[in-house]
Amino acid sequence: MRKIIIRNEEDTKNFGHELAAKLKPNDVVALIGDLGTGKTTLTKYIAEGLGVTERITSPTFTTVCEYHSGRLPLYHFDVYRVTDPEVLFEIGAEEYFYAGGVSIVEWADMVAEILPEETICIFIEYGEKEGERIYQCTF
Repeated sequence: MRKIIIRNEEDTKNFGHELAAKLKPNDVVALIGDLGTGKTTLTKYIAEGLGVTERITSPTFTTVCEYHSGRLPLYHFDVYRVTDPEVLFEIGAEEYFYAGGVSIVEWADMVAEILPEETICIFIEYGEKEGERIYQCTF
């Protein structure tokens, strides 16, 4: 696992843009971390790196938001309120995962059993200093 120290929002932006440049159709990115660790902020910068022009918001109450303005479609999931992974099957999550876009799943640890085997995982933790984050990455 690769460890990356993110010192500020500019580092988050750079990381998100670099990751976006490497993403390809059907990639799934799992974001795992406590409340306030910056999962949605990282998603915004990945989206920006993909060329998404729509405003990115957390889909906490809708489970998934779709964005089609970038070089690849972006499917942004927030599964914080999902109590049963079967709910994701009901909304067609598996179809999103293989629809030719990029899927980002916040709180992915709650639905890990339904994620594709090749999912890119980023574990986000608070760092020692104010505003600092530690990303543990499986890629």
